[in-house]
Amino acid sequence: MSLSSRDQYIAVLGASGVGLYRRRGELCDALGQEPFEQAQIPDWQAAGEALGRLLGACATARGELRVVLSNHFCRFCLVPWGEQIATPEEMACYARACFEEIYGQLAEGWAINLSPEAAGRARLAVAVQQPLLLLLRELAGIGGWRLTSVAPYLMAAFNSFSRFIDQDDFLFVVAEPGRCNLLLARGGNWVAVRSVSSADSDSALSTLIEREHELQGGGDGTFAAIYVHAPGRADCAPAPRGGVSPRALSLPVQQGRDVDALSVMAMMVD
Repeated sequence: MSLSSRDQYIAVLGASGVGLYRRRGELCDALGQEPFEQAQIPDWQAAGEALGRLLGACATARGELRVVLSNHFCRFCLVPWGEQIATPEEMACYARACFEEIYGQLAEGWAINLSPEAAGRARLAVAVQQPLLLLLRELAGIGGWRLTSVAPYLMAAFNSFSRFIDQDDFLFVVAEPGRCNLLLARGGNWVAVRSVSSADSDSALSTLIEREHELQGGGDGTFAAIYVHAPGRADCAPAPRGGVSPRALSLPVQQGRDVDALSVMAMMVD
């Protein structure tokens, strides 16, 4: 296999499988997929080993490697604005405290990143296990790849679809196989983020949206807009809630190309 050093590559770590893709303009060619079992080793380690096998099978390839992480490997929380926070070190401690309020004591092995927001606004924070990040760097280095980014799929999807979101008040739902993430915004500010296990069906999505609707007080004005993205599902049509019909978001797929979840997740990388 002869591949240009200028090519960009995308690795997707899914909940039960890993995919490797080559980006050529608007096209995203699959180089291989590797399933893994959630056995006696941590899921992130099994996913990393599967990625190592894929990278090894493409040993002649070289270039930039961008990694997309399934939301299964990430934890999310909202970090409120803190007027008293003055340094990056204080912000890091504050964000960790916000995570621990939700998830309990967070081990030191979790790396936390926060979204950039204007003063006075809450930040969206994501935590990823540090050993997974170290393993990704190690695998890239062994194969001669240049690891340029590691991003949670929730943010990759939102960034990709943000141009279609024309409301300041909205619910944004990413329904990966087996897990849903919900982002709620009001007045252009983040006000809630949730991650829950879920079946892969419209009825399950409808139940989750209804639950969020009730948590926000119900009524016809709860959501100005609802956006739903379900990678790998050709049809996604959860029931209307609060007088609002959810809008399904998907990228155009070239005829004859795969539409499985991993391939769609790779296409989401800008």
